[in-house]
Amino acid sequence: MKVMTSILLLMSSFTLVSQADILVGEYFLSTGDKEKHLIEYTLTLNQNGTFHFHSYRNHKRGIPREEHKYGQGNWSLDGKIVCFSTDKKTDFDEKFTLDFSNSRARFIAKPLRDKTNRLIETKLQFFESEIPWIKRLGIPKK
Repeated sequence: MKVMTSILLLMSSFTLVSQADILVGEYFLSTGDKEKHLIEYTLTLNQNGTFHFHSYRNHKRGIPREEHKYGQGNWSLDGKIVCFSTDKKTDFDEKFTLDFSNSRARFIAKPLRDKTNRLIETKLQFFESEIPWIKRLGIPKK
């Protein structure tokens, strides 16, 4: 009985590791028009559990015309939910000012068992954040 329990636990841990491997990478979204108002979001999830976020805004008639916002911290996977955290002591400086604490995103991908030819874009869909413009933001994987 102990052997069966050990085998089941080992198999489930491999499943969790493989899901995290699929999650790792760069996510990018570009909206708007380069001539008028361009917004780009880049989110990089690293294998070691850290992340970097960059938001670029270029509004031809805005003040300021160009705006860069950065965030960094740690991420963890809980099922299909990616939880972000930011340590106020180590993850903040003059450049990195966005606080991703209490931000959560749903990982959306085509299930491995789905053999149909329907297209499901792999992306992170934020549903909870203290940063108002991050809520409901969906960023596709590159």
